[in-house]
Amino acid sequence: MLTDTPAAGQAPAGALIKDATTTSFRQDVMQESMQQPVLVDFWAPWCGPCKQLTPILEKAVRDAGGRVRLVKMNIDEHPQIPGQLGIQSIPAVIAFQRGQPVDGFMGALPESQVKAFIERLVGPLGPTEVEDLMAEAQATAEAGDADAAAELYAAVLSQEPGHAGAIAALAKLVLDRGDTDGARRFLEAAPPEAAKDPALAAVRAAIELAEQAAALGDLGALQRQVEADPADHQARFDLALGLNGKGRQQEAIDHLIEIVRRDRTWNDDGARKQLLQFFEAWGPMDPMTIRGRRKLSALMFS
Repeated sequence: MLTDTPAAGQAPAGALIKDATTTSFRQDVMQESMQQPVLVDFWAPWCGPCKQLTPILEKAVRDAGGRVRLVKMNIDEHPQIPGQLGIQSIPAVIAFQRGQPVDGFMGALPESQVKAFIERLVGPLGPTEVEDLMAEAQATAEAGDADAAAELYAAVLSQEPGHAGAIAALAKLVLDRGDTDGARRFLEAAPPEAAKDPALAAVRAAIELAEQAAALGDLGALQRQVEADPADHQARFDLALGLNGKGRQQEAIDHLIEIVRRDRTWNDDGARKQLLQFFEAWGPMDPMTIRGRRKLSALMFS
C-alpha cells in the first residue's frame, strides 16, 4: 500500500490503491466498483513488465484524484480469481464498474495509453507530466530553440521510451538541419507498434520529400521549362517538389493544383497524390495543408 503524501485535491493514496486477496476481492472490487470504477492489476513477482506497469498505473490513479481505484492482485498467491476471469498472461488489467468487468488490456502500456484507458471509464483527465513536457518542447521548438526542445523531448523519452510523438519531433528537428540519415535513424528506433503513428508517418513523408527535392538540384532550369511550355507537367511537378524543399509551400501547391486543373489523369493522378503526401508531411492542421485541401476540393467538386 502506498504511503505517499497526496497532492492538493487528491484523495489519500491508501484509499485509492490497495492489495487484494481472494477473500477480500468481493469487497475491494465488486462492492467498491458500485461507487466508481476499480482497476484490477494482475501481477506476479517474477514478471518484469509488471514491474514497469504497476508504478505507471499507480501514478495514473493518483492523478485521477479519486475518480478511479486500483486493486493489485498477486496471481501466484491468489490464482483463483484470475483463473475465473480467464487471465492467461500478465500484466493484465481489468476494469470493473457496477460489479462487472467492462474493459481491460494486457501488457505494459506507456503512461499516455494508461491515461487514455482511464479516460474511457471516467472522462477527460488533466495533462500528465509527459504531456506537459511535450507541450513545453513544442513551444520551445516553435520559438526557435531547437537544442532546448531536443532536451525536453529526450526527457519525455526517458520517462516513456516508445513515445511516438517525441521520437517524431526529434527526427523532425534533425531533418530540419538537413540530416535525412539522422532523421531516419530516429524513426528506426521507434517501437514496431508505433509504426503507423501519424506523427511518425508525417516525418517519414517529409524525409522522402526532402530527398526528392535534394535530387533536383537547381530549380532555375525547371522554372524556365515551365515558362516555356506550361503543359510540361513533369517539369512543373519536379518544380513543385523543389519549391516545397525550399519551404515555398504555397507555390508548390499552386503548381500541383495547376497540373490537376490541366490534366487530372496525368501520371496516374500523380499531382493529386503528391499533394496528399505534402499534406501528410505538413500535418493536418498546418495552414498550408488547410489551404491546399480547400483549393483541391474547390477544383475537384466545382
